[in-house]
Amino acid sequence: MIKKIGILASYNGSGFETIQKAIIEKKLNAKVVVVITNNTNAGVLEKAESYDIPYFIINDKRYPGQNIDDKIARLLLEFGCDYIFLSGYMKKIESNLLSAFPNKIINTHPALLPSIYGGIGMYGRFVHEAVIKNGEKISGVTIHYVDEVYDEGEIILTKELELTNDETVDSLENRIKELESVAIVEAFEKLLAKS
Repeated sequence: MIKKIGILASYNGSGFETIQKAIIEKKLNAKVVVVITNNTNAGVLEKAESYDIPYFIINDKRYPGQNIDDKIARLLLEFGCDYIFLSGYMKKIESNLLSAFPNKIINTHPALLPSIYGGIGMYGRFVHEAVIKNGEKISGVTIHYVDEVYDEGEIILTKELELTNDETVDSLENRIKELESVAIVEAFEKLLAKS
């Protein structure tokens, strides 16, 4: 049976695009059924539209005084999502969303976890800057389940790469993004084979 994936994204949703391409190429027996963003100007909206996938903007501005996570959880349940993928979603996932989808919310992190390169403030370029500043020889990507604590959920898989002697933040960021695409597809292959 085809598994349904919901996407939460704040910006461009490159991970969403990776999943969508893998679905089109028949690497994943799944379907992205809904895209939700908290950002009115998110590039992911255009991508969702180009693939004809329903999308929603849910944030405090649009729904003042309402519980945003509750609204998101209800929408994801309505679309019958089996898995939720965080594609650069910059808001903390609250307990009501976690309890609606136990061990079903998946995140990608641009470093090897557990490590000092996870947790609050450790995302995107900040991670790569810290890795290079500390003279690390290895970095990588971690795909993990989401729990109440940033970057501490159970690890699904990791992929590593060696830093070159002349590595820069930009070069590392680009190499990690490429590795991330491979890791996301492999993680979903693993998850879908189990379910």
